[in-house]
Amino acid sequence: MAINTKNGLMLQAFSWYLPSDGQHWRRLAQMAPRLREEGFTSVWMPPAYKGQAGTEDVGYGVYDLWDLGEFDQKGTVRTKYGLRREYLSAIKAIQAEGIDVLADIVLNHRMGADGAQKVMAQQVSQDDRNQPVGEPRQIEAYTRFVFPGRAGRLDDFKWDSTCFTGVDYDEATQETGVFRLLGKDWAGDVSHEMGNFDYLMGADVDLGDERVRHQLDKWGKWYLSLTGVDGVRLDAVKHMSRSFYLDWLGSMRRATGRELFCVGEYWSADLGELLAYLGDERAMSLFDVPLHFNFYRASTAGDDIDLAHILDGSLVGADPVHAVTFVDNHDTQPDQALESTVQPWFKPLAYALILLREEGYPCVFMSDLFGLPNDGIPAVPELELLMEVRRRFAYGAQRDWFDERDLVGWTREGTARHGSSGAAVLLSTRRGDAAKRMCVGEGHAGETWRCVLGCDGTVTIGDDGCADFPTGGALLTLYLPQAAADKLDNIPILVRPQGSEG
Repeated sequence: MAINTKNGLMLQAFSWYLPSDGQHWRRLAQMAPRLREEGFTSVWMPPAYKGQAGTEDVGYGVYDLWDLGEFDQKGTVRTKYGLRREYLSAIKAIQAEGIDVLADIVLNHRMGADGAQKVMAQQVSQDDRNQPVGEPRQIEAYTRFVFPGRAGRLDDFKWDSTCFTGVDYDEATQETGVFRLLGKDWAGDVSHEMGNFDYLMGADVDLGDERVRHQLDKWGKWYLSLTGVDGVRLDAVKHMSRSFYLDWLGSMRRATGRELFCVGEYWSADLGELLAYLGDERAMSLFDVPLHFNFYRASTAGDDIDLAHILDGSLVGADPVHAVTFVDNHDTQPDQALESTVQPWFKPLAYALILLREEGYPCVFMSDLFGLPNDGIPAVPELELLMEVRRRFAYGAQRDWFDERDLVGWTREGTARHGSSGAAVLLSTRRGDAAKRMCVGEGHAGETWRCVLGCDGTVTIGDDGCADFPTGGALLTLYLPQAAADKLDNIPILVRPQGSEG
């Protein structure tokens, strides 16, 4: 991997409901020193190109990949986040703090066409894209992209119906549906959900067309050279030809002479699908969507919650090197198509599971860290403390006690390289106080360990390196060696009482 993920920490530096004030690039640039102090090693920035909704577009309704907030298109020069020069300045400011920048790459579709074209198409079933509905017919499809505001600057490629495989609207009849353009086929190496899940939205880009592949290769090399980003996040890979991205990533890595860390968004709770997509090449990491759904289901399970199996079926359990773990993101927020928001009471436990364990590359959601009024999402009070413990003390061998459905724990033994390191973590949904005997290593025998999250108290490590660690009745309890507790920059949080999960 190009990015060092050993106790690395990624920030998703946006949410769906950020204000559309054009100031986000400036805010991120100003925030860069704080992000370094918080321990972030990479920042995932939102899509930087012009979208169909202009200043209101989050970046996924892609209109023009070449317009990074430079040309008067879709009623605006700037994007939702600012101007091209501000974007480039933000990248440099973040990198100047020793933090890697990940760009959000959205190549699956185009939206906001400049005109419609009459084409022959076959409507297909929404539930099975291989199943035709009726006979082929002529439709008016929004597939003409000529970018008049850019007028051929930077690149003069024009998109038309031959560049796409399908659309979701017929202007002639004003009918919505899924229409496969005649002479085109869905890609075969995509998710088999819906029969074939090549089509997602807008005008679906034909990644099998050689002109299109050349255009996306040309754009990628220009974009990476211009921005100097350190890696990429690939949007909606389950809807895109797997072989295309293997080729595209290989080309980008050769062109830049760098390994280019890459994480793909394959939205499926099925671990088998993710492992199949990774394949033998392991050309990228994937977001651990199955783990997110474990968190979501646990947070809404009530008395049926089972902590002992919270990691079951996760990518981090099967392939920790290629797992980017997360709690929530922009797609899981309320009122989004993939809404599956982890409930507030469980978020500290979920973040402990991705931040304080050895495996995986955790990604912190901006809304959870700072709290964003536009989102209606409060900050997670424990998060900064958990991040500090990850950065400074969560090192060394890991031992697990996932043996009770309502009380689990693990320890980190620490290393000589990281002074005073080590940690003991308990997650509990048991009413009242509880304790679990756990071992932190004989090297800690005789030490006093202090609870810095969940309760106020200490334990003494026995000659065998073990101790009984009380929860103090808290949902999440964290113990550190006394020497580590004394060094904390964040104030210990001593009360997270049971019953707060409402």
